[in-house]
Amino acid sequence: MDATHPDDKPLGAGRGERLTALTQQHGALVALLVMAAVASLSFDSFATGDNLENMAVSSAFLAVVALGMTFVIVTGGIDLSVGSLFALGGVLAAWGSQYGTAAALLLPLAVCGLIGLVNGLLIARARLAPFIVTLAAMLLARGILLSVTDEGSKTYLVDDTSFFARLGQDKLLGIGVPVWITAALFVAGAVVLRRTRFGQYVYAVGGNEDAAALMGAPVARTKVAVYTVSGLCAGLAGALNAAWLVSGVTILGVGMELEAISAVVIGGTLLTGGFGFISGSLVGVLLLKVIQNVINQIGSLDSAYQQVVSGAFLAVVVIAQTWLGRRRRML
Repeated sequence: MDATHPDDKPLGAGRGERLTALTQQHGALVALLVMAAVASLSFDSFATGDNLENMAVSSAFLAVVALGMTFVIVTGGIDLSVGSLFALGGVLAAWGSQYGTAAALLLPLAVCGLIGLVNGLLIARARLAPFIVTLAAMLLARGILLSVTDEGSKTYLVDDTSFFARLGQDKLLGIGVPVWITAALFVAGAVVLRRTRFGQYVYAVGGNEDAAALMGAPVARTKVAVYTVSGLCAGLAGALNAAWLVSGVTILGVGMELEAISAVVIGGTLLTGGFGFISGSLVGVLLLKVIQNVINQIGSLDSAYQQVVSGAFLAVVVIAQTWLGRRRRML
């Protein structure tokens, strides 16, 4: 009689596990391609060069914020301060632009990066809840913004002939410079997360913090680093947006943290941590922008439907991720 080892799996288990993993990783990309194809066939103006370029540039700023958020969520954390940091970064960049491009870029990076660093220290060293710490940072950043702009009554403008403004408005090979900068940042982020020891620590901390500590991973340092990266990304995105708009708009960034979280989760990163992809976050951003653009193309629907559709889509993705995660464990 043939003996059966208790660890033996059914023949199709390995294939099913691979299929489930591919669905988690590339499901958003398939949805993006399908939706883009349907929109191209349904609306004549969707696939035009101007519309695609506008979507790409407007997606770039959210994508940079989502890049930093990806590192945070992979560790199992959350950052609610990025929307306010984005707005603060834009105002500081516009104010600093009068002293040159270096000031316009370094000032928001320094301030927003410092706030991200403090977030990380409070979360990693003081062991405070990420939700509470970053919520407080969100209010702090918004308070600094209001203070700098006299309760929002003052708008700082950027000289549209300066080199800083060119970073937001110029094109390279017909594509806006912010898109090229975002692409370069995503390539660098993907390399760091997937090919470096720091990236391994990020996954390990998100997978099982106690096990990561036992393996010698610098858990606290990793947490501090990812929140600092998130702050830097939000500040840089705000600066690029100010260069694009040629002004520091005070009302921007409201709800942007939720958009960034949605994009990251839609892209396949688990909110529980330990699993995620930089490329998936970019796909998630593009998918949200396509949904918004399609609603605008319809014309008879107001902007509120963007939130309804995006929220419903996010709920479906979270449910699908939960089901796929349970299926992988069963396989």
